[in-house]
Amino acid sequence: MLAGCSSKSSESSSAGTESSAAAESSAAEESSKTEASEASEASEESTAAQPSSAADTIVATTDQGLEAKFSPFFASSAADNNIVGMTQLGLMGTDRVGDPVLKGIEGETRSYNGTDYTYYGPADIEQVQNDDGSVDYNITLRDDLVFSDGEPVTIDDVIFSMYVLSDPTYDGSSTLYSQPIEGMEEYRQGMTTLSAAIGEAGRDNTDFSNWTEDQQKAFWAAVDDGGTKFAQEIVDYCVQAGYAKDSNDVATAASAWGYDGLAADATATDFFEAIMENYGWNFSQAEAETAGTALSDLIPADVYAYSTQGVKIGEGADYISGIKKTGDYTMTVTTTEVSAPMIYQLGISIAPLHYYGDASQYDYDAHQFGFPKGDLSSVRAKTSSPLGAGPYVFNNYSNRVVYMDANPKYYKGEPKTAHLNFIETAEDDKTSSIQAGTADIADPSFSIDVDKMIAEYNSNGTDTGDVITTKLYDYLGYGYIGISADRVDVGGDPSSDASKNLRKAFATIFSVYRDESIDSYYGDTASIINYPISSTSWAAPQVTDDGYQVAYSVDVNGQPIYTEGMKAEDKYAAALQAALGFFEAAGYTVEDGKVTAAPEGASLSYQIDIGGSGTGDHPDFLLLKNASEALKTIGITLQVNDLANASDLFAAYQTDAIDMWVAAWSAGIDPDMYQLYHSQGSTNYYKINDPDLDELIVAGRQSLDHEYRKGLYTAAMNIILDWGVEVPVYQRSECYIFSTQRINIDSLTPDMTPYWSWMTEVEKIELN
Repeated sequence: MLAGCSSKSSESSSAGTESSAAAESSAAEESSKTEASEASEASEESTAAQPSSAADTIVATTDQGLEAKFSPFFASSAADNNIVGMTQLGLMGTDRVGDPVLKGIEGETRSYNGTDYTYYGPADIEQVQNDDGSVDYNITLRDDLVFSDGEPVTIDDVIFSMYVLSDPTYDGSSTLYSQPIEGMEEYRQGMTTLSAAIGEAGRDNTDFSNWTEDQQKAFWAAVDDGGTKFAQEIVDYCVQAGYAKDSNDVATAASAWGYDGLAADATATDFFEAIMENYGWNFSQAEAETAGTALSDLIPADVYAYSTQGVKIGEGADYISGIKKTGDYTMTVTTTEVSAPMIYQLGISIAPLHYYGDASQYDYDAHQFGFPKGDLSSVRAKTSSPLGAGPYVFNNYSNRVVYMDANPKYYKGEPKTAHLNFIETAEDDKTSSIQAGTADIADPSFSIDVDKMIAEYNSNGTDTGDVITTKLYDYLGYGYIGISADRVDVGGDPSSDASKNLRKAFATIFSVYRDESIDSYYGDTASIINYPISSTSWAAPQVTDDGYQVAYSVDVNGQPIYTEGMKAEDKYAAALQAALGFFEAAGYTVEDGKVTAAPEGASLSYQIDIGGSGTGDHPDFLLLKNASEALKTIGITLQVNDLANASDLFAAYQTDAIDMWVAAWSAGIDPDMYQLYHSQGSTNYYKINDPDLDELIVAGRQSLDHEYRKGLYTAAMNIILDWGVEVPVYQRSECYIFSTQRINIDSLTPDMTPYWSWMTEVEKIELN
């Protein structure tokens, strides 16, 4: 995909939305429709689809483009995962800040926003670090759980689910197999998919012991035809977007899409082969690179299925030694080393062995786990018809609506509302659907325009009134300003005190103008943050923590720049004086309150890029305008480059082609900093290289203690701020909106967060 389209996204010109050019180029594939499912037939409580009366049905919007991948193993889109979340039961959940709930059976009480909440789950998980460096995860399952069809839930269902996710042919979104689980590598070796085997063998292969010559010919014919068309569509998109000069300029287009190194005369076929190599010759995973057309529409179905067919290419273990059954409701998972993200991998859905697998093929002692190794056909066959132990039972999917019925066997109690429907809804129609009465719950991308629309619908002119009730929560990410350590330095040494002081001079000015800019753009729907981490994270420093400090609020001598109650204009003046101190400490010549000369390797002029559509439509634009004007008064030029195409911004900062930039990170549930800030991190665009920082980041990965990790990450963030490579700016809001007339608002779960939505306690929701 286009440079910039990583797991972290950059702030676009739209109010508070993160996007990428490649994502914008994707056209959602129309989902197939399914009739009454096998799951509903399997459930003794479920009936054929009936039009539900408004009195007993919650209607919630979901994004367009449902793929009908409602499987706990293969769902990938957010819309499909909503259905999975309603029909399945996760082995482990998290609290409102994303911290794992490890004592789910008896419950754990934790405070959030000054209120104590008790969190429950289907299992207890004990983490034990052993003397040899390994870690045991001892899992105890409740003994009274049942699936919606009445079958009991046992530890065998958990083990079956883990083996599906660990299979060599598994190609869903889970990465359990990437964790250092004892015996995992031995289990997965010796087998690969047919497509990977043929692709890696190459076009000239003459060994047909594992596949036929006809299969090989069909594979390469599909690559040359459909694969070439798939890659050419990407090239054509890049030409249209101005990243390549014509349809033959494949190498340039490929580079813009993140595939560097192709020969100057590369063909679209060469480009496609590079894509396939990147995805392990897996057709379904390569779908992520689409510029419009689904690869499944271009590759013959039988060849496309090669990516799901296991081929034995050597010897491998027939079981995973680190997944051990210890009782009907207990098991232990052992990792060979500490892996901080491992605990989150245990939040897998407990899928029913008797439904997704074959109970007759399950014998733990005989190393049989419900399906033949390398053959997930029975699991894939149920992809569009889920069955589980969640609060609702899947009924059917038709006419872009998913119909579900309350599960009377749900372990937290039968949901108060009998039916729950998810209806595909265009983004622009989500808010109006509540006012029109076609939906009860919606999740529009929150913006000033959406806020105004809601206020217009409510007679009191606010975002919560007689028509719509709005529940805001912090977005899982934050906006920031980045400064390249390699480009904004003194004497070619990015790590020197002089270089750090140079960057902190700019950071101090940026920081002081944050409040006015963000308030004017977002009002009270965004807040200023002072550390380079989303405030939604359990690792985020709190105002009450010892040492908490407003970002860039001390001068070069470590003294506070501002005083209590200082007016805005006085703060701006104080920030300028502090900036002069930093410039002087960086080696600049300062005379009569102005910078007159720069030291070797530095400059009196720098540029900052922002994706404001060329019109200044960005939360940080006013900040940069004010900062530029302020710096000009002391002899420093800050050129603000407002880009019409945000993708140009992505490409520029990823290739270290600009001094400073404005963007946003979207965060994951674990606060691991390696990717962004370690000297070897794949997206360390700041070019920060600090041995102490590296040590803290690695130490954070090697501990299971969240309080200890939080301390490490706070120390790491202080180093990042001391380098002056990032200015944390704002945390914006997202929202759920509810029909005030239809939903009993008091029945909604309180204090919603990115980790705790209305769906988390959907069983409690009542209609008026």
